[in-house]
Amino acid sequence: MKTVVISQPMYFPWIGMLEQMALADVFVFLDDVQFSKGGFFNRVQIKTPQGIRWLTVPLAEKKLGQSLDKMYPADHDWQRKHLASLQHAYGAAPHIGELITLVEVVLKKNNDTLAGLSAASMEAMAEFFEVLPEMILCSSEISVEGRGSDRVLAICQSLGATRYVTGHGGVDYLDHELFNESGIAVEYMDYEKRKYSQLHDEFTPFVSALDLLANCGQAGRAVIAPRTVCWKDFTNE
Repeated sequence: MKTVVISQPMYFPWIGMLEQMALADVFVFLDDVQFSKGGFFNRVQIKTPQGIRWLTVPLAEKKLGQSLDKMYPADHDWQRKHLASLQHAYGAAPHIGELITLVEVVLKKNNDTLAGLSAASMEAMAEFFEVLPEMILCSSEISVEGRGSDRVLAICQSLGATRYVTGHGGVDYLDHELFNESGIAVEYMDYEKRKYSQLHDEFTPFVSALDLLANCGQAGRAVIAPRTVCWKDFTNE
């Protein structure tokens, strides 16, 4: 079985994204898709003493229809502010030093584009928790045609996939029957949202996995527990 996972690059995303990466034989960053408001391409939530707050990468400019690999972070001191926000949020956490070191390394790399920055953040966290896929590609490097479900299928076929694992958003556009006819099993993530010790009041799984890193260090690998369900069970078809 060869499992392919395809995702837009996200800025230091939640644990569920690391669970998808843990399942992938081949992981593909959709780096040439269009930027849209409300996504997690350049922002993520963290827990602070004052509650949930956003870390947002400011953008140099936003034009309708621009792709992530053609967008750029703003050229001002947002990196220092993000590090300060993380220090404030997790200063009392046992692994704050490891968190700051990892984020500093990502922010100092020459990741000019938004897609490059967010992809680097995901790879760094996956490597820290030892769930980094053996092969990582970008969709801009794969010559396939189509849009939506057709393009996802074409990418999977070009990589010789026999299983495609996706997050819950795929249910809105994937042609499951066509994947079946192509010999590719579609499975959806079954997020366990396993609890761990967090700072700042009630537990929430929907913050950046940096929260797991700060609180648990590499022992947090035990919290990353990927499970999937067949598309027919997920959609009750």
